[in-house]
Amino acid sequence: MPVECALSSDNAELTISIVGRFDFELVQEFRAAYSEKKGSRYTIDMRATEHMDSSALGMLLNMRKTLGESAKISIVNCRPQIKKILTISRFDKKFSIE
Repeated sequence: MPVECALSSDNAELTISIVGRFDFELVQEFRAAYSEKKGSRYTIDMRATEHMDSSALGMLLNMRKTLGESAKISIVNCRPQIKKILTISRFDKKFSIE
């Protein structure tokens, strides 16, 4: 499964892991991941993400819009090329990138 979710034991943090390609094929699955489970913190784990395209950037922006500016969303474990895409796109202004 390309999108895997795990809710912390205290229900405060939802971790969404993206496996393989983060692209248009995952729109519905990615949206469902954060729409169904609510926490106060969200972590997008890209440890196993091999590729990310512009539609993935749009999905992240939609997540930010849906959850609101006050939601804490972190993007972690990015490969160098993905981190570069996020930085060039100025996503470090809307998300915590670690």
